[in-house]
Amino acid sequence: MMDRKKGIELCLCGMCPSFVECKEEIAYCLAGTGRSRCIQVEDGCLCPGCPVTEKEGFQHVYYCTRGSESDQR
Repeated sequence: MMDRKKGIELCLCGMCPSFVECKEEIAYCLAGTGRSRCIQVEDGCLCPGCPVTEKEGFQHVYYCTRGSESDQR
């Protein structure tokens, strides 16, 4: 698993249609990040095309509302 710093560098969360600015929340797919406290509506998802998702071989989507890859397994 890639380290959190590298994941944040590659992360597309800030461009996602569902994204809502929330204090230091990003890279929801990574373990230990968890769901957003601010995002309440699934309004589109960039997770399938995200470099983090692709590099890690993740299978799920909407990490911001459903939890990290490990949470959704």
